[in-house]
Amino acid sequence: MAEGILLVGASGLAREVLAAGIDGVVGILDDDADLHTTEIAGVPVLGSVMEASSRTEALLVCVGRSQGRRGVVRRLRDAGVGERRYVSFVAGSVRMSPSSHVLPGTILLDGVVVTADVAVGRHVVVMPNCTITHDDVLEDFATLAAGVSLGGSVRIGEAAYIGMNASVRQGLRVGAASTVGMGSVVLDDVPDEATWAGVPAREIGRSS
Repeated sequence: MAEGILLVGASGLAREVLAAGIDGVVGILDDDADLHTTEIAGVPVLGSVMEASSRTEALLVCVGRSQGRRGVVRRLRDAGVGERRYVSFVAGSVRMSPSSHVLPGTILLDGVVVTADVAVGRHVVVMPNCTITHDDVLEDFATLAAGVSLGGSVRIGEAAYIGMNASVRQGLRVGAASTVGMGSVVLDDVPDEATWAGVPAREIGRSS
């Protein structure tokens, strides 16, 4: 593998990662041809996403939407890009227990607190100032927006999205590909592919 990291996605999330102090970024890949040969926060946009398959640098996918991030990883997988290419980024101000672990591709931004025995999957994004407490599980491609608080033993399903400043009571499950609106208070399990919002949160829609 060549030295350096490529960020995949010329996004606000990429700028957040750069601002949080990631080392070794040599370029950004994005499918917007108008951005090619430009710079994002001083880092050159080198070409399209699929060029990752012909390069050798490590990769970090900076697509904010859970399902969009999953789609990019699947496209790259189909082009032969394996999980070993991906790195994680944990900002320097993150407080994480030694009993917790983070898998490749995941991003934890400033002010995040991860307490005991937490399992964070692949390509998860946790925005600033989230609190993730004991025995929580964040499945692959989950996204926590800024200020989310999870009680103990919560499971966030694959590609679920938890909106800014939402809270989830201990012991609950938020289903795969579901959405919890910002500021919501979740007191019951959220089914797969559902949209919940409010205090207390209630279902307001379905994605399928």
